[in-house]
Amino acid sequence: MSVQTSRSDSLEESEVFHILGNDRRRAIVQLLAEESGQVDVSDVATEIASTESDTTPVPNNLYKSVYVSLQQTHLPQLEEDAVIEYDSDAKTITPGPNFDDVLTYIDGHGQDRSTVLQLHFGLCLLALVVIALAGLDLPVLSSIDPQLWSVLVLLLVAASSLYQLLT
Repeated sequence: MSVQTSRSDSLEESEVFHILGNDRRRAIVQLLAEESGQVDVSDVATEIASTESDTTPVPNNLYKSVYVSLQQTHLPQLEEDAVIEYDSDAKTITPGPNFDDVLTYIDGHGQDRSTVLQLHFGLCLLALVVIALAGLDLPVLSSIDPQLWSVLVLLLVAASSLYQLLT
């Protein structure tokens, strides 16, 4: 079993981009996130090889090539950066201390953006309803200036978007 001799500090954004700049390393992180725990290196190699292959079944030489590159290059790099913990005896990987830092940069694994989109949609829909009702000369709503409501809703959407970008 290998002992992690990697860093204890968090990763810089440029380091995360370097890690994720390689398809195989990105696939390792994605597969490990999907499994939520421990993954066999052979399973990772099989999955990556099948993704890279145009034929079924996956050619054995491609599987071996992927497996060797994982063992010699990608797994040591990810372990050094504390993204994974690699057990070289059992040939398994588990998430490391910096795993979540890297995972947040992968599509579909960060914050739930659909909630933000739903909020924006709801605000815009509410504004359209209020503006439409204000045009019907109803007693309470006719006193509301439609332009004011439009500006207020756009400011809320902009503030929400800015908050999401900064967090």
